[in-house]
Amino acid sequence: MTSWRPAEVFPPGDYIKEEMNARGWAQQDLADTLGKTVAAVNELISGKRAVTAETAQLLEQAFEGIDAATWLRLEATWQAYRLPPAKDERVALRARLREKVPLREMLRRGWIEPGDEQSLERSVAGFLEIDSLDDEPAWAKTYAARKSTSYDSASAGELAWVARARQLARAVQAQPFDPKAKGRLLADIRALARNPEDARNLPRLLADYGIRLVIVEKLSRTRVDGACFWLDPKSPVIALSLRYDRMDYFWFTLLHELGHIFEDHSGDCHIESDLVGAAQIEEKPEREVAADHFAASALVDQAKLNDFIVRNGPIYNVMNIRGFARLQDIHPGIVVGQLQHMGEIDWSQHRAFLERIRDVVTRSTLTDGHGVRLSALT
Repeated sequence: MTSWRPAEVFPPGDYIKEEMNARGWAQQDLADTLGKTVAAVNELISGKRAVTAETAQLLEQAFEGIDAATWLRLEATWQAYRLPPAKDERVALRARLREKVPLREMLRRGWIEPGDEQSLERSVAGFLEIDSLDDEPAWAKTYAARKSTSYDSASAGELAWVARARQLARAVQAQPFDPKAKGRLLADIRALARNPEDARNLPRLLADYGIRLVIVEKLSRTRVDGACFWLDPKSPVIALSLRYDRMDYFWFTLLHELGHIFEDHSGDCHIESDLVGAAQIEEKPEREVAADHFAASALVDQAKLNDFIVRNGPIYNVMNIRGFARLQDIHPGIVVGQLQHMGEIDWSQHRAFLERIRDVVTRSTLTDGHGVRLSALT
């Protein structure tokens, strides 16, 4: 980006002379008014002496209508105009790198190798699959970050997270994807969702159906839960961050992304964030509402859940939750998660059902983070 530079800038002394002439003052008059020597005033007018904060305050009092801030701005503009062109372009390059990606954290996590500015520029461009830092990744056009304020853009950290997931996904072997296998896959997933330990079998199950699963721990200042994307028309990928270690969150996030894969089937998947929290359906794009509905329905029969709510709400105890989960042939933690998301019970209630699952999943899934460090070339 080229900075704007004015064609001509005048020193503050020129403006001081104009004010003096308007009043018919000589340098001695201004010197007496300011309480300065004639020599000091001469240096101020000739540009040999800068307008300091103290001098600006004196000029404000001497020349009514021109405040001290104006004199300081004139001085700053003049000094900036006189600066020679920057010789060290490394500062600008370092700034651009940090605008493009969370550089320091990527280096710490081993996503790129350390080096000088030029080598870092090449590494970042390669990491994002772009030719130049001025480019945007072609694959990023299919994403929209889910934020609390906007669905229309993805932050540098979110895109870096997805870029890392893309790297990992290429190392996962999977069969060609068959969108007609949705019913069989959902039945097999529900069987795994009964018991936290069975989640270790999920990566192989998804790969057999043509879907690659990877886990990338979130970056700082990002709130990404998951994403889906396509490496090619027959290779969908689900990436999870597992930032919440609870069973209901894991399965809901997974099914949400799976819903995008089956329902969109166009390579146009979304980055998802804040899937655990108060429901704000009215603020979501229609496709996100559809993905939420897909996930909830795939895990629990919604008509039967609503009937359970009518019969038992607002009092939900351990016995009736466990009994309903048994009838649904699903883990009770998933029932609790849906009741919390619907606002039927508080987020602090029945947390004993929300068993941890992160360690089980990361043991069998290609993972970056959560105690696992992979090389930059993965």
